[in-house]
Amino acid sequence: MACKVKHPSPRGLGSYIPTSHTFIMIPASDITALILAGGRGSRMGGVDKGLQTFNGMPLALYTLTRLQMGGGVGEIMINANRNLAAYESFGVPVWPDGLADYAGPLAGFLTGLERCDTPYLMTVPCDTPLLPLDLAQRLAAALEAEDADIAMAAAPESGRDGQMQVRTQPVFCLLRLELLESLVRFTQDGGRKIDAWTALHKTAVVRFDQVGDDPQAFFNANTLAELHQLESNA
Repeated sequence: MACKVKHPSPRGLGSYIPTSHTFIMIPASDITALILAGGRGSRMGGVDKGLQTFNGMPLALYTLTRLQMGGGVGEIMINANRNLAAYESFGVPVWPDGLADYAGPLAGFLTGLERCDTPYLMTVPCDTPLLPLDLAQRLAAALEAEDADIAMAAAPESGRDGQMQVRTQPVFCLLRLELLESLVRFTQDGGRKIDAWTALHKTAVVRFDQVGDDPQAFFNANTLAELHQLESNA
C-alpha cells in the first residue's frame, strides 16, 4: 500500500518538498484538469490569449498537450468566454464563466468545480505553456501528505529589487470538489481574489525550485512580446 511522507517546511515559505520516498495516493482518473482561458487579454491588446500561437500551436492547445504528456490527470476541460467553437475544436469540453463580466480566474475555478465529475480539480492558466510535466503528481502528493483542502504551486520569481524569491502561483491549484459550496458563498458575497478565498482553507504549498526544475516553467506571457520572448527561449 502506498504511504504518505511529511517533511518539515523550510523557513520563509511553508511548503511541501517531494523526495524519492513520496508516493502518490490520488489516481489520475480522480483528477480533472481545467485550463483557464477566459480572461480579457487586456495586456495583449484584448486578443483571446488562449488562441495566440506558441511554437506553432494555440497556447491553450499547447497547454492541453503538455497536460496530456505529463499525465497525472484524467479528463481535461477548458474555461473560455469567447471563440468557443475554436476551443471546442481541441476535442475537450469547453465551459464559459457562470459569473458575468469577466470576473477573473476565480470565476473559472467556480465553473470548473461546478462541471467537475471527479473528486479533485486542478487549475492551470493557458498562458504558461512550459508548466511542469509532473505538476499534477506533485500537487496530489502534497495534498494527501498534508491532508489539505488545496495544494498550490510556488516557484522562483524576480522581485522588484531583482532578487529571486519563491512565490505562490495561485492559479496553479489542486482543489477538493467539496470546496464548491465555499466558493459559491465567497463569490456570491462579491469575493474575486484567489488568495482571499484559499486563505480560508488549509493549503499545502508545493515548491518547484528543486534540482531539475525548469526556472521558466511558471513564466506566464502577459504580452505578445513576452510570448515571443518565451518562444525564442524555449
